[in-house]
Amino acid sequence: MTKVNVFEVKAKFSEYLDRAARGDRIVIYRHNKPVAELRAVEEARSEPRPIGPMPGRPRFKVPASFFEPLPDDELDLWEGTETPRSTRAKAPPTLQAERKRRPGRGRR
Repeated sequence: MTKVNVFEVKAKFSEYLDRAARGDRIVIYRHNKPVAELRAVEEARSEPRPIGPMPGRPRFKVPASFFEPLPDDELDLWEGTETPRSTRAKAPPTLQAERKRRPGRGRR
């Protein structure tokens, strides 16, 4: 890794570009703080990646239970129609009283 300041990179840009193309990583500093990095671009694939599992990796099997319907209470949680019991909290008594006084102001 090579560390250089902005002024030097401006003066010798072609030289640093060649070094980056050869694999050197150039970190550019401004006022002793790193602000940019100059490095070679990774080559794009010449052929598309094969579809399917990687060779040598174990295959993943989907269990039959995956396709069974969810229980209604769990489905409600996923769809956001019910709050889990453990996270339900009652409003403070003062807020409950205020809600009763304003009957027209609730959820929309």
